[in-house]
Amino acid sequence: MFKYGKTAQNAISAMSYLAEVFDNGETKLSSLDIAERRKLPKPLVAKVLVVLSQAGLVDGTRGPGGGYWLKKDPNQISLSDIVVQFEKSDDLLQCPFGPGWCGSGDPCPLHDQLVELDDQMTTFLQSTKLDVFVLSGESLD
Repeated sequence: MFKYGKTAQNAISAMSYLAEVFDNGETKLSSLDIAERRKLPKPLVAKVLVVLSQAGLVDGTRGPGGGYWLKKDPNQISLSDIVVQFEKSDDLLQCPFGPGWCGSGDPCPLHDQLVELDDQMTTFLQSTKLDVFVLSGESLD
């Protein structure tokens, strides 16, 4: 359902949980909390959170009472902000007819539709903010 790799998908999953509990850093979640809630491997969540912290999207503290939280309001973080941390931005669409087909002459029969789909996905990722995961006082429990 999502064209990007598992790491990017898992990063969005982890960030969606941080968005659900966002309260300007009052609530801090460990990588274990996030992993258990989203049914993700803890080592993967820990790795993803380090990358997201280096990107300035999450903040964290170590030790008792420590954990991670969103560094910005969920309405200021797009899915694109997350995905670009784990996917090469210079990846071009690969022609289903193989390398060297599109760009070496007439484009393949699917070229225009694939470019349009890629543009739609890019627009979706850029325009969708984490606040879509914020529940108005409801709990997912």
